[in-house]
Amino acid sequence: MSKMTPQEMAAKIGSGLLSFPVTPFKADYSFDEATYRANMDWLCGYEVAGLFAAGGTGEFFSLTPAEVPEVVRVAVDETRGRVPVLAGTGYGTAIAREIAVGAEKAGADGLLLLPPYLTHAEQDGLAAHVEAVCKSVKIGVIVYNRDNAILQPDTLARLCERCPNLVGYKDGIGDIELMTRVYSKMGDRLTYIGGLPTAETFALPYLDMGVTTYSSAVFNFVPEFATNFYAAVRKRDHATIHAGLKDFILPLIAIRNRKKGYAVSIIKAGMKVIGRDSGPVRLPLTDLDAAEMAELTALVKALPAAAVSQAAE
Repeated sequence: MSKMTPQEMAAKIGSGLLSFPVTPFKADYSFDEATYRANMDWLCGYEVAGLFAAGGTGEFFSLTPAEVPEVVRVAVDETRGRVPVLAGTGYGTAIAREIAVGAEKAGADGLLLLPPYLTHAEQDGLAAHVEAVCKSVKIGVIVYNRDNAILQPDTLARLCERCPNLVGYKDGIGDIELMTRVYSKMGDRLTYIGGLPTAETFALPYLDMGVTTYSSAVFNFVPEFATNFYAAVRKRDHATIHAGLKDFILPLIAIRNRKKGYAVSIIKAGMKVIGRDSGPVRLPLTDLDAAEMAELTALVKALPAAAVSQAAE
C-alpha cells in the first residue's frame, strides 16, 4: 500500500518530468521481468517525478487484467520508493475497478484512468465511471481526457467535489480552449499533465496554461535529452527547446507518423538502439522495419554525447 496521500502524490508528479516505461516482452511475448527491473532501476537514476507502470507506452492495452498488477508490483519493488509509481487502469467500469484494486494492493502510489474501451458515453455515464473507479481505491487518481472520454469542466468540477482522491487531469486532445476552461474552473484543485503524443512539441505553450509537467515517452531511451529538454521548458529557454524539436523530436515524429501504432513501437525500437532491447511490441502493433530502425539509430547517434552517453551502462 502506498504511503503517499493522493495530494502528496499529485504535488510530487507536478514538480517534474514524468514518463511511461515500456513493458519488456520476451520472444514469446511473455513479460520479461528481469529486463523490466533493469530498465526501472536505470531510469530512477535520472531526475523524474513519477513513472507510470503499465501505461500507454507500457502497452496497457495488450496486458491482461492479471498482468497489470504484476507489472506494477515489480515496478514498485524495483524503484524502492525512489519515485512514485502510478498504474494504468481502464476498459469497462468493472474491469477498471478490478485493475485499480489490484494495482493499489501491488503498492501503486496512484492511477491513470484511461478511456473506456471502444464505447462512447454521455457526461453522466463518464462521470459515474470515473467516480466508481475513484471510490474503489484510496490512492490518487488521474483522469485521462482523450478520445471517447472527454470530460467537460462542469462534469470535472462535480467529480472533484464527490471524489477527494481525484487529483489529476491529463490532457490528450490538444483543445486549448477546453484546457483553458478546465484550468479556469478548477485552478490548483488538480495537477495538470500534458499527455499528447510526443508531448515535447506542446510543452512550452501548455506551461503557460498551468500545465507544469508532461509525460515523455522518449525518456525511456534518451533520458538525458528528455530531462534537459524539460529543464529548458521550465526555464522558457526557447533556443534550446527549438533546437531539440528541430534536431530530434520532429524527425522522430516523422518516422512515428508513417504507420499506425508507431507511437509505442518507436519507443521500443529506441530501447534496442541504445542496447536495452526490451523485446517486440505485442500484436496488433508491429515493430519498425530495418530501414526505419537505421533511421532511428542515426537520429539517436546524432544527439550530443551527453544525451545518450549513459544509455547502455
